[in-house]
Amino acid sequence: MARPNKKAPSRSVEIYCAQCKTRLFKYRKGGKGALVKCFKERIVEDDTHTPCHCPYCEQCFARDTLIRGVPAFKIIGGKVIMK
Repeated sequence: MARPNKKAPSRSVEIYCAQCKTRLFKYRKGGKGALVKCFKERIVEDDTHTPCHCPYCEQCFARDTLIRGVPAFKIIGGKVIMK
């Protein structure tokens, strides 16, 4: 499988916890689809204290994994919203 593009997309979105609406991070997202995974190298601002956990309600919103050899967060469905 091919690695993700090195050039980060120009569109950035903010990711929020679906339960408490706390901002988790600002992410450079490519494409128009749903948020399934977040490559760590594309995260612009990280507001979480522990990886994959909301800083306010402590809900686990993702799993730490490798996707095509690149570190990423695999998002659990329905746990985050994107604006």
